[in-house]
Amino acid sequence: MRRRFRALFLLLVLVVFASCSKKTPTLNLLVWEGYADPSFVRGFEEQYHCKVSASYMGSSDELVAKLRGGSAGNYDVISPSSDVATSIASAGLTVPLHLARIPAYQQLSPQLTTLPLVHVKDRVYGVPFTWGPNPMIYDTTAFSQTPDSWKVFWDPKYRGKISVWDDLSTVYMAAQILGYDKPSPSQLYNLSDEQLEAVKKKLLELKPNVRKMWATGAELTNLFQNHEIVAAMGWPLNTADLKKMNFPVAETIPRENTTGWIDHLMITSASDNKELAYKFLEYMVEPKTQSLVSEKTHYVPANPQAAQFLKPDEIKTLHLDDVDNYQKRIYFWQNVPRRAKYNEIWNEVKAAQ
Repeated sequence: MRRRFRALFLLLVLVVFASCSKKTPTLNLLVWEGYADPSFVRGFEEQYHCKVSASYMGSSDELVAKLRGGSAGNYDVISPSSDVATSIASAGLTVPLHLARIPAYQQLSPQLTTLPLVHVKDRVYGVPFTWGPNPMIYDTTAFSQTPDSWKVFWDPKYRGKISVWDDLSTVYMAAQILGYDKPSPSQLYNLSDEQLEAVKKKLLELKPNVRKMWATGAELTNLFQNHEIVAAMGWPLNTADLKKMNFPVAETIPRENTTGWIDHLMITSASDNKELAYKFLEYMVEPKTQSLVSEKTHYVPANPQAAQFLKPDEIKTLHLDDVDNYQKRIYFWQNVPRRAKYNEIWNEVKAAQ
């Protein structure tokens, strides 16, 4: 009897061990909203018999804070924008990539892959994923014609009806109005103390018109839905989501132009799933996946071959038919050497009553 019990016990242990060993692997992401939508992530899960678990960030600084605060080990893949990608790579928080393991990398736009943003000591630390502007989004019922300048945010008749992003992009926007993007847009990311003080003064003048500073894309969409605001700096994702809800919305790049971003996919140094992470990077920059990402987010794909899966009107809306001229309107975020000082100014604006 004891011998039979022991045999049954050992069999049970083996069954439990076998079931545990077949546990579904999980790939953990820390990415921008819209980058883990089931419409395209489900295909990866089915192909590689895994689960993708995503956490979302509201700003580049939030991403950096989590990585430096000891949370890096919680994530396998991140999607930093062009303003922090360089510092993240330089800090050793992500691994240099073996590009031979990402065949679709060769298809990505050279305009993106040749930029120095994720290149450190001749090693590449990230793959361009999507890019786009921070446009002005507005309720078409509140404007008789398309607003053509960021200055409309300061118009007294829109008191309490404007929203700005709780992000340094709002600092850049105010700097543009003050002409600090001359003679080169890169000056936006290298402002002097005197210029930052002038930007602070300009933003303090804006505060009476600000209904709320939004932190997540969903929050901004809700502000429009609830008719709390009529205009904001936002993301093309917000415009796309609101249009799907039949909300009377449009977006524009004002005459001062706007800042924008190139989001990269990077593998964290602390990841225990680097093999699966490589497969995810390849999957996400393949043409078909890129087209699905663009359909969801309304962001421009890094892989131009995605156009073969898009409708003619989608190609036009994404400006894939005239990329060069479109990019001239966008001042892509760059590394900000004095980011702490910028954040100090921005926090003083937020704290002011």
